[in-house]
Order: sequence, then C-alpha cells, then structure tokens
Amino acid sequence: MKIKLPQPFTFKAGKRAVLLLHGFTGNSADVRMLGRFLEKKGYTSHAPQYKGHGVPPEELVHTGPEDWWEDVIGGYNYLKENGYEEIAVAGLSLGGVFSLKLGYTVPVKGIIPMCAPMYIKSEEVMFEGIIDYAREFKKFEGKADEQIETEMIEFRKTPMKTLKAMQGLISDVRENVDMTYAPLFVVQARNDHMINTNSANIIYEQAESPEKDLKWYEKSGHVITLGPEKDILHEDIYQFLEGLDWSE
Repeated sequence: MKIKLPQPFTFKAGKRAVLLLHGFTGNSADVRMLGRFLEKKGYTSHAPQYKGHGVPPEELVHTGPEDWWEDVIGGYNYLKENGYEEIAVAGLSLGGVFSLKLGYTVPVKGIIPMCAPMYIKSEEVMFEGIIDYAREFKKFEGKADEQIETEMIEFRKTPMKTLKAMQGLISDVRENVDMTYAPLFVVQARNDHMINTNSANIIYEQAESPEKDLKWYEKSGHVITLGPEKDILHEDIYQFLEGLDWSE
C-alpha cells in the first residue's frame, strides 16, 4: 500500500492572507483544519512544509533551522507573489518561534505563536523526541516491528547537529522578542508537556506590541491545533484576525 505523505497547501478565499507554520517533526496536517476553518471565514491561508519534514526521519536529521527558515520565508514570498499584500502569521511550537522571527524580519499584520518554546531543552530530551518521531513514522510506513527496531539501532547512530542549531534559533529569537511590534495573540495549552509553559509569559511580557493578548487553554496539550479545544482556538484566532487593521 502506498502511503500518502502530507504536502504544503494553499486555501484561497479572500484578500487577507494567513501564513500557517507547523512544528518540529510535525507537518502541514497540524495546521490544515485551521486553514480550512479560515477559508470558510474568507481568509486565504498557505502552509509550507519544512525541508526534511513529512518524510522519512533519516532525511530530517540532515536539515536544520536555516533550511526551515528558508521555507518560512518562501511561504511568505509565495503569498506576496500571488498578490496578497497583507499577511498575518500563526505558528505552532517551532512554527510559533518562526512566527516571532518573521515579525521582526518582514512586515506582518499580526502574529499568533501557539505553544512556542522560549526555553532551551537539553539535547538528550530533544534527541528522545526525534527517536519517538522516527519510530512512529516507521509504523506509519507499515514496517514490521523487527524491521523498525533494526532501523532504529542504525538511526540512533546518526549525528544530530540539528539539535544544537535549534537551541541556537530559540535562544536568538528569545533575545529579540522585544522587537515584536505587530498585534500579538499568544496561545498556550495548560497541559503542554513538550515545552516550559512559562514561555508564553516571556513572549507576552517582552513583546513591545501595543495590542497583545495571552490566552491559556485549560484542556489542551502541545499540539493545540488538533486538541479538544481546537474549535474554541479557531474562533479565537478568527476574532483576533478580524480585529486587525486590514486595508480591505
């Protein structure tokens, strides 16, 4: 059976555009429901997929934040080139980190970081996260348990320079959060066990945005876009977008 891997998507609706960014080891499917919701509300959305994501894990570890940032900028430029002058950005986890970076790099109408880390995890913890991802992907491919374990032994030997580079990215963005001036809606799940949830407070407190808000979602975990409060989140994001100063 041939498996279908997630792909970048564009849902065209109105002239207002939202760039949707997924997380580390995630893919465009993490923000697809949000994209469909926004489409119904008249917003165009585009979600790039970072290099090395949504493909076998052996490819992921040979990419890094510089590659993924190129994809983020590529997604922004894609919208610009297709005539969308005003672009807001919403990002999950690592995508939230990139949404903040985008805010002090190019003009954006508004920024929605969701469960975005501002603390550096140890390489050991991040490594185990990649191992979990690799094992799940191989199950998704339909491989037998014995084959998976054999491949995992080899995979564990792979040098993972990605991890140190990710730590550098998060540190760099944290140091520049005070360069955030666009309207800001910080989203954080209370039951987020993947990141230090105080990250949300850091983003909210250090951003210089005159218009900013922080909301905690009491029943949600890290991948909040697919969690039990996703419908509430969708509506909250829509209300935030509606409050922005769009020219049309």
